[in-house]
Amino acid sequence: MINLAQKEIAHTFGKFIVTAMGVGMLLGIVLIMIGVYRGMIVDAKVLLDDMDVDLWIVQENTLGPFAESSRIHEDLRDTIKVIDGIERAAGFTFQNLQLPSKKGAVRVFAVGYDPYAAINPINPKRVVAGRGLQRDHYEMVVTDKTGFSLGDKIPLGRDIYTVVGVTHGTVSSGGDPLVYISLKDAQELQFLYSNARTRNDRSRGIKSTNSHMINCVVARIHKGYDVNSVAKDIRRFKHKAVFTATEEKTLLTKNLIKMASKQIGMFTVILVVVSTIIIALIIYTMTLEKMKEIAIMKLIGIPNSMIIKMIVQETLLMGVLAFISGNIFAHLIYTKFPKRVVLEIPDAGMLFVVVVLASILASVVGVKKVIAADPAAAIGG
Repeated sequence: MINLAQKEIAHTFGKFIVTAMGVGMLLGIVLIMIGVYRGMIVDAKVLLDDMDVDLWIVQENTLGPFAESSRIHEDLRDTIKVIDGIERAAGFTFQNLQLPSKKGAVRVFAVGYDPYAAINPINPKRVVAGRGLQRDHYEMVVTDKTGFSLGDKIPLGRDIYTVVGVTHGTVSSGGDPLVYISLKDAQELQFLYSNARTRNDRSRGIKSTNSHMINCVVARIHKGYDVNSVAKDIRRFKHKAVFTATEEKTLLTKNLIKMASKQIGMFTVILVVVSTIIIALIIYTMTLEKMKEIAIMKLIGIPNSMIIKMIVQETLLMGVLAFISGNIFAHLIYTKFPKRVVLEIPDAGMLFVVVVLASILASVVGVKKVIAADPAAAIGG
């Protein structure tokens, strides 16, 4: 039996392919939007996975140190160390900085930690050049996204820092590049005032002292201890907010990016709807262009079912070709985005199902026009 869809597509092959590729670009953007969301989830877990700790102890009644501001005394670290069940503990600071460079200021997320402590946030597998911190002052480890290299001098605050190490793939939960500095340097940058502010405070009778504050204490527990029980003891006796590793990941992956995920979801739905409408309009236009031919087909006895089958096949083939070109388009450009984009096969599979359903829905427009076609129109010219 003759395949009407095949004959029709062969007749307008160039137009059909270009149209499918145009719709495919829209579907490619849909994949990119989903990939951006997946990238946000991955970014949110990078630092937590690298630190690999069981407990996060922060200021009472806060969701710190990432979701809310948190300030606690540095010596709490020593108190946490002696609690039953704690294997090791360390204090950390987290802050956003602008690093000056020849190409302009680079926004980074700085992690302050004690180089001599038992917990090191730098994953050795991510170090691509140099080493980690080995001194209390004036050293910095940067990620390769910052554009800095080994030996570069970076003026920051009152001091100049030397880049001693470069990492790859280290980002904050917000996607900003991570840099690592010593805890003492981080405390000066975050908690100490400038010379002008210090002089102003002294003239007001306010005494400025060196800060010994941190944003959180992290801890690992001994094997055999229940992490929730240890966390409960710290909350009860030390009056601090304590989150397990699972709870902290939930805070980052759900609470912090909740609104962003909703916005991405809205854009994705809109793009899918627009793609469906475009496919429907294209099929409707293509059907209008061959209404005379369709009338002739009906006049010579070709049943409506065969003509409808042609319309549906054309629509499905356009949807499939658009999906394929969209995938190719997405994989060609996703590495150009400034933040991480993660393209996963299950997401592509889900989009394929949506495209097929949308194509079938779009073909209804052409089908209605076919059913309404009058065979007498073929005689009228």
